Amino acid sequence: MSSIASADAPARYLSVFAVREFRAVFGAHLLSLLGLVVGEIALSVLVYRATGSPLMTALTFALGFLPYLAGGTLLSAVADRYPARRVLVGCDLLCAASAATMVLPWTPVAGLLALRCLNAAIGPVFAGTRAATLGDILGEGDLFVLGRSLLRLVTQGAQLAGFAAGGLLLTVAPPRAVLGATVVGFLASAGLLRWGTRSRPGRTGAGPTLLRSSLSGMRQLFADRRIRALLLLSWLLPFLLVTPEALAAPFADETGAGPVGLGLLMCGMPVGAIVGEVLAGALLSPHGRERIALPLAAVTLLPFLVYALRPPLGWTLCAVALAGTGVAYTLGLDQWFLAAVPEELRGRAMTLQTAGTMTVQGLGMTLAGAAAEFVPVHAVVAAVGAVGTVLVGFAVRLVARSARSGPQGLSRSVRSGRS
Repeated sequence: MSSIASADAPARYLSVFAVREFRAVFGAHLLSLLGLVVGEIALSVLVYRATGSPLMTALTFALGFLPYLAGGTLLSAVADRYPARRVLVGCDLLCAASAATMVLPWTPVAGLLALRCLNAAIGPVFAGTRAATLGDILGEGDLFVLGRSLLRLVTQGAQLAGFAAGGLLLTVAPPRAVLGATVVGFLASAGLLRWGTRSRPGRTGAGPTLLRSSLSGMRQLFADRRIRALLLLSWLLPFLLVTPEALAAPFADETGAGPVGLGLLMCGMPVGAIVGEVLAGALLSPHGRERIALPLAAVTLLPFLVYALRPPLGWTLCAVALAGTGVAYTLGLDQWFLAAVPEELRGRAMTLQTAGTMTVQGLGMTLAGAAAEFVPVHAVVAAVGAVGTVLVGFAVRLVARSARSGPQGLSRSVRSGRS
């Protein structure tokens, strides 16, 4: 089906839900994500009760980010080589089996952390394959952009709901029992994807080993100036935007905001992101979203400068939420990225983009925490707002220049059959 909407008659979010296969993908994403978030809370509590170590507890969250890099770089060719539905269902089943093993009472803490790493390594393959197949389900126009936006929106909303649900469940059930929700979520997701989406062949045939094909695809992607610039911008802002969330607990302690203030600070960025994406997706045409993408990215971090004044909680929340609305820049970026990547490399490109985003967020949290060991929290966030705005401005210029310079080596090499 054709999904290309003109600038005068843009698609709407409801138009995306009119596509039956997307409804299955959306439902699967929601169910698996709710189970995953609930499981993260239960796992952190389980590890803390078993070890009494804050470091080991923090590792349960950090290990959800760091293995993304390995999975995204070494296994990205899976997304292009094998039928998408088979990959998606297989990933869900592997994650369900991993979570089921966590439920077993004799699984030690080391085993729990290892299984957490396994799920995180599978994550970018699943996300990249799903993002690539959205282009097949929704086409390469406005519906694709809004479809990816909806998946991001439900991610933000499910995190808020999942953390609340996990906390409630832990009041009435032990952590290992609560982990069962993760198993159910992945199994339900696998069922929806198996019977709710069509089988499609892989984009590439058999060739080099998965490792060689994955690394070759990365080299081809980074050889293209346009794709390099888009990846840089898509990774740089998430790397910097996690700073207030990473330092929310010490900031609440520094300002006397207390547990309630901490909870509100953790909600500020997701709420802002939801508002920004919904408004941009619902009110702007495809051309309008592309026009605001670079200016919006350039100013997204400026609200962090408010931290330099050590404002009261209300103003801090406004600043964090306002920065979150800037995430709407991704709507324009998604369209440019899809247009820049040849179809033969789409799965690898989406896997790499997802893996990089998750990895830089984990790295950003780590570096923010390290900086706050030596500098007051409010100063760290304000510095990220100032220095980060300069760095993002540089990335924005690279994206703008790459658009004017035309296609680079990747497009030529793929079209000549060297992919």
